[in-house]
Parts: sequence; structure tokens; C-alpha cells
Amino acid sequence: MRQQALEGEVTQVHRGQQYAPEGATFSIDGTTFEVVAVRERTLGELTDSDAQAEGVANLDAYRELLERAHDHFEWDDESDVVLHRFERQSGA
Repeated sequence: MRQQALEGEVTQVHRGQQYAPEGATFSIDGTTFEVVAVRERTLGELTDSDAQAEGVANLDAYRELLERAHDHFEWDDESDVVLHRFERQSGA
């Protein structure tokens, strides 16, 4: 995922809780990114576009990824998640 962010293929992540506020920055291999949006959503609100912004082909592939990555994960459209959208900083 780190390489995909550096290449611009990953521009957001959804997590079960908030990990950073808007305006926070982080670095990957000397490249700085800023968190530009943080908001609560449900899994049922996610779209193919969201999956693609996370570096996955579509929503079905995203569901499969989550099921492989997390023991006992079961997709529930009502489950809360937090969107963290980020952008590469100018000159970085």
C-alpha cells in the first residue's frame, strides 16, 4: 500500500476508527502526504470508486481483501468506518 500511495494509486483508506485528524501529515520514503478529509461512513456507503481509491479493482475485491486480512471479519453494510483521504504535498 505504501508503494501504491507513492505512485498515486492509493489516495484514501477506511479504518474502523479515526487514526488522524484533517491536516495531519505523514511521510513515506521522504514524501509528505496530508490528510485532507476525515469522515464517518458505513460499509454500505462504499462504492467501486472508494475501492479503487484504496488500490483495489472494485468493491467486491475490496470485500475479499478485508475478509482475507481480518480474522472473523464479516461485511455488514451498517458497520461504521472512518474515511481518511490524503494528498501528496506540493514539492514532495
